Amino acid sequence: MLDDRKLAVLRAIVEDYVSTNEPVGSKALADRHNLGVSPATIRNDMAALEEQGYIHQPHTSAGRVPTDKGYRLFVDRLSQVKPLSGAERRAIETFLAGAVDLDEIVMRTVRLLAQLTRQVAVVQYPSLTRSTVRHVEIVPVGERRVMLVLITNTGRVEQRVIDLIEDVAEDRIANLRAVLNTCLDGCGLSNVPETVAELPERLPQEDRPVAATILSVLLETLVERHEEKLVFAGTANLAAADFSVGLRDVLEALEEQVVLMRLLGETGGLSELTVRIGSENPYTGLRGTSIVAAGYGSGDKELARLGVLGPTRMDYPVTMGAVRAVARYVGQILAGS
Repeated sequence: MLDDRKLAVLRAIVEDYVSTNEPVGSKALADRHNLGVSPATIRNDMAALEEQGYIHQPHTSAGRVPTDKGYRLFVDRLSQVKPLSGAERRAIETFLAGAVDLDEIVMRTVRLLAQLTRQVAVVQYPSLTRSTVRHVEIVPVGERRVMLVLITNTGRVEQRVIDLIEDVAEDRIANLRAVLNTCLDGCGLSNVPETVAELPERLPQEDRPVAATILSVLLETLVERHEEKLVFAGTANLAAADFSVGLRDVLEALEEQVVLMRLLGETGGLSELTVRIGSENPYTGLRGTSIVAAGYGSGDKELARLGVLGPTRMDYPVTMGAVRAVARYVGQILAGS
């Protein structure tokens, strides 16, 4: 464990290197920070930090820069993340509240995260398997044809047009709709197959073939793997970043959605931030990057994850504050939609 003075020196090195992108020397630290000790003492502390692997010297004439281990200790010992200003919070609320459906919420969220952090933002769509049914609509759209509309508690809307084997009067459709909603309102989507298994038996004999057709389409909709859908924005921010691995490796990793899903998914609870730094990332192409992620959801139930990816030379307090705040606002909007 480092004593408080060496932690203060490490913190100052990280802050200066993030802001200047230049190796940091002891004289600069003494000039810029009120560390209360001489440059000679700072040099001794820096030597100890280097010996323990928290900083290193990129070349002989340079100052020091943080290692992945140094960034990790800096993040773990952060007393607080940087809160957003009142103006920033109001701007986020207004921007996200203007979204009219789930697709727009996701797209606005990913753009907002990229703008706030100047990193690559990644947002996972809410997983259908973690959602519940809010409403089912069956709408006649022509002869022997209806539209099935499934609306979830996360605001996701799934629509399917179904061809029927016979003409069905609107009062029969209305009855089927009522029975479906009575059965499925608030039902977890993973429980829908079991819930609707005996539903046709609750209908008149003449309506059972139509119900079977509609239910088969409903169940097909639920097994599609929406939870693997990711969107990202801000890849242009990578051009201004510095990476210990090549930019091409990072871009290739971004194209591997399975990799990003794994990195976003291996995280803690709903309000818990997860930070992966450099070599902590299992994927070789991302060893020069850091990932800050959080869950978002409705109430205390996590529905999906979001986060940002950028170089290890990242402003962690600002990035962590932005990710946590945006996740919270998205959850509030989904809960109220």
